[in-house]
Amino acid sequence: MFLIALSPILWLVVALSVLKMAAYKACPIALLIALAAGILVNDMTAVHAVQATLEGVALACWPILLVIIAAIFTYNLSVYTKGMDIIKQMLTSVSSDRRVLILLIGWGFGGFLEGMAGFGTAIAIPASMLAGIGVNPVLSVAVCLIANSVPTAYGSIGIPLVTLGSVTGLEPTQLATYTCLQLAPLTFLCPFLMVIVAGNSLKALKHMVPTCLGASLGFLIPELIVASHMGPELAVVAGSIGAMAAIVACAEVKPLHDGEFAMDSGHEAAHHVSAKQGFIACLPFILIFLFLLFTSKLIPSIHDPLHLIKTSVLIYDGEGGAPYTFTWVATPGILILLAAFIGGTVQKASMGEMLTVFKNTVVNLRFTIITIITVIATAKVMGYSGMTEQIAETAVAATGTGYPAIAAFIGSIGTFITGSATSSCVLFGKLQTGAAAAIGADGAVQTWIAAANATGACAGKMISPQSIAIGVAAIGVTGADSELLKFAVKVYIPFVIVMGLLVYFGQTLVG
Repeated sequence: MFLIALSPILWLVVALSVLKMAAYKACPIALLIALAAGILVNDMTAVHAVQATLEGVALACWPILLVIIAAIFTYNLSVYTKGMDIIKQMLTSVSSDRRVLILLIGWGFGGFLEGMAGFGTAIAIPASMLAGIGVNPVLSVAVCLIANSVPTAYGSIGIPLVTLGSVTGLEPTQLATYTCLQLAPLTFLCPFLMVIVAGNSLKALKHMVPTCLGASLGFLIPELIVASHMGPELAVVAGSIGAMAAIVACAEVKPLHDGEFAMDSGHEAAHHVSAKQGFIACLPFILIFLFLLFTSKLIPSIHDPLHLIKTSVLIYDGEGGAPYTFTWVATPGILILLAAFIGGTVQKASMGEMLTVFKNTVVNLRFTIITIITVIATAKVMGYSGMTEQIAETAVAATGTGYPAIAAFIGSIGTFITGSATSSCVLFGKLQTGAAAAIGADGAVQTWIAAANATGACAGKMISPQSIAIGVAAIGVTGADSELLKFAVKVYIPFVIVMGLLVYFGQTLVG
């Protein structure tokens, strides 16, 4: 029974890792396998199988795909209006020291892109920018893979953690807080590691410790505050803004003039950007931040009325089913689209041009859309048919009370296979809470262990073939995949071991 329950996941492992099949082809087959196993082995009725699939489609479309499409559209529109070029100029004007620019672009701006758009933009764009100003192309991808690890759980306006909350029924704000706490040591260390890698030596930290410290704390403190008070949507956005502000402040207070790390490419030209140009270029992202802030729980007078505009529908009427709620206005995807269209208008894009960019965005994401819909439908079928529960029981039987130590590792495998923290949370979120319940964990510890899935997903993102392929494509260096994978594995192994220890010993603090 265990192998049958695990069969959809085993198929994805083989299809994506061994057969090198595209995810949009492999995931529909996984859904068919789950349906067959649920109906033929687990006594799920055909009607309930269809209902579970439809509930998965509903969750995939609203809000997950809505957020993904809206976030990528905002980025694509800023590229179309040349706003992104101005943002790049502003970033490269800060310093002529390669280490500072690697932190500012890879860590700060990369974190911002992950928080706003996700789905590879936080690797592709910073890596191409760094390569474009003279940083070794392979090194550019390597530091961006490190930088992209810890923000991944909050990517694309927090959708992995929002999805994890939807799948498990847990409170997203508490999940976001616990994830931030679990990632805190690595969030702190990442800027230091990036500088060491950039200089291929501990000596590269010379004169850079204050900047690294500012980048670490500037990211971690705002992220934790926002995650614990507002939830996952803006946590990494706030953290990345804080990090960029700290890095810029350090560069202004004490400019670095180390000849070994000096670079001038693009530095002078960037000074021609005016404050007005910079504001207009950043306007769509500023509006997203403001819209999500003002509709959050921090402002009940706006939040509460907007959240009443919703429709609840009972899609799955079997055991464990509950009405699925469509929130029509106060959902991040709608707010992001509104910000994008307003920002695009101010940037002189016509409605026709913006709709064309939107259409192209949807078309380019068509394979992602198929993947997300089928993988979430698969998870719903596995959950309602009892397959996820069977996997959890077997995992607990094998590890006992030591299960929390492998929770992050399981999350990392999900992202390694699918390339997506969201997909990992969908595949294994219910498994994590089921295993936690099986070892007698209380509600807080169940949330802690579920958060470990998102934490582990961050580690898996570094070694995901999709992430590495995106980075290699961005710098245009063929054959660098194996070199980057070898590098990423060296970071991944200690990362996931530390996460396992933190999750295992940390459960006593939250329980």
